[in-house]
Amino acid sequence: MKRVRLVLPLLGCVLVACALMAMYAPTGLLSQEEPPPGPVGWTPHDLPDGIEAAQRRLSRHPGDAADWANLGHLYLRQALRTAETSFHAKAEAALERSLRLGRPPVEALIGMGELANARHDHAGAVRWAARARTAAPNSWALYGVLTDAYLALGRYDQAERALRRMLDGRPDLASFTRAARVEHLRGRVGPARELLRRACQVAGDPAEYAFCQWRLGDLAWHEGDPSAARAAYTQALAADPGHVPARAGKARTEAALGNPDQARRDYATAVARSPAYAVEYGELLDHLGEREEARRQYAAFVAHHKVLAANGDTDHYAIGVFQAEHGDARAAVRHLRLEWARRQAVEVADALAWALHRAGRSAEAARYAARAATLGGRNALFSYHRGEIEYARGRLAWARTHLTRALSINPHFSPGGAVRARALLAQTA
Repeated sequence: MKRVRLVLPLLGCVLVACALMAMYAPTGLLSQEEPPPGPVGWTPHDLPDGIEAAQRRLSRHPGDAADWANLGHLYLRQALRTAETSFHAKAEAALERSLRLGRPPVEALIGMGELANARHDHAGAVRWAARARTAAPNSWALYGVLTDAYLALGRYDQAERALRRMLDGRPDLASFTRAARVEHLRGRVGPARELLRRACQVAGDPAEYAFCQWRLGDLAWHEGDPSAARAAYTQALAADPGHVPARAGKARTEAALGNPDQARRDYATAVARSPAYAVEYGELLDHLGEREEARRQYAAFVAHHKVLAANGDTDHYAIGVFQAEHGDARAAVRHLRLEWARRQAVEVADALAWALHRAGRSAEAARYAARAATLGGRNALFSYHRGEIEYARGRLAWARTHLTRALSINPHFSPGGAVRARALLAQTA
């Protein structure tokens, strides 16, 4: 298969630093120093307060299309902050109200594209972004919608072009964080980290700062540094205690650092606010031998997704990943084939490979596992899955290569998976 390469010359670490310093040095927003320990003068309630303020304005001026679009965007940010999908329906109602009030503001079109991405309708997101580009081609946020959609669809060359257009027009928090994601996909950890640090320095409110620190934490976690990851997640939570993904990330690091009681507390807090992390919490509980409580967490995940499916929002990827690990592997394959038909991204290729392997079809699985490695990025879970698949095929040397790589990238990538990887390496020694 042809190897996909993303080439973003603007994102070389030195070139990025020079370009950003040139643009922002007069304002003092960027420096060579580390980001401050937390945003000064902000309260952790800026985003919820902003939603309330927007609602009050609209109660007085219900015909203001721009205010309805702004409220929709605030709901989308709140959904990301809390990992709570109920805000998607609120965002949709606000954005549709904006669209009905005469000539739609471009912000409403962009918001609908962001909503489509959040709901995994990435082809729909491309269509909304195309409408926004027709209306206002220099609205740089639309290129963020396109970047996200094309990355999710596995159309990486188009994602690169959209991102370059966004960076050329407005190098800011939104474009820096997306560029960091692409650099990490390419295995360029240093530039990815630099971009995220600079994004933290231009954050405008606690939710933005927490988002950047959460992403820094995820980067450190995936690179096998739980201490640095915990520090970043802690900074995120200092800025915004309600940032659920950072709370779950901190739980992950506490478990890796040998603090299971704190990990339980953090996971319980995260899951109480969003069932999105119930499976992750259940896997830790399984690893600790607390089988009954683990089953309750898995049941909570299943119940949540039944509600989503009843509302027409089936997440085939999440369900497939869960079924492959904890349920019916054949059902997992069905869900993930549906997802693969929609978007041929690396994470879907890996998930489908694992589901096929668990269903006893390791030869077919190997083809998808190879596709998951197309970008050449560093992902311990992908490498572990390839190692298991090659072991099942009797290709022990290749199995050792991939299992060793998984543990070298992140020896804490999964409570059970890391133990299993070490056991297989011992068996094949």
